Amino acid sequence: MTLRPERRALVVGVRPEKREEYLTLHRAVWPSVERKLTECNVRNYSIFLFGDTLFAYYEYIGEDHEADMRRIAEDPATQEWWTHTDPCQVRIAEERVPGALWQPIDEVWHLA
Repeated sequence: MTLRPERRALVVGVRPEKREEYLTLHRAVWPSVERKLTECNVRNYSIFLFGDTLFAYYEYIGEDHEADMRRIAEDPATQEWWTHTDPCQVRIAEERVPGALWQPIDEVWHLA
């Protein structure tokens, strides 16, 4: 059975003084981090930059998004990666997910 992907989008700010550091990190994302995302059913993951705003988009092809996101968050390599990326980021939107840097945003239109 092929599941139709769920499209997910999130936003966060990038600290201006940490912008180059963030971009440098993402020019060479650790293979173990990419592997864990793939293992947890994340596909077509992109991060875009507009001014000091980061916009992320990915497609989720699994059956339990929350469980897969927990598996990612529990991964030691991902946790280490976040010690480098999180200081580069700042919340810019209302807290829909309390405590999370990246906040989900609503899809308002999609052309299939």
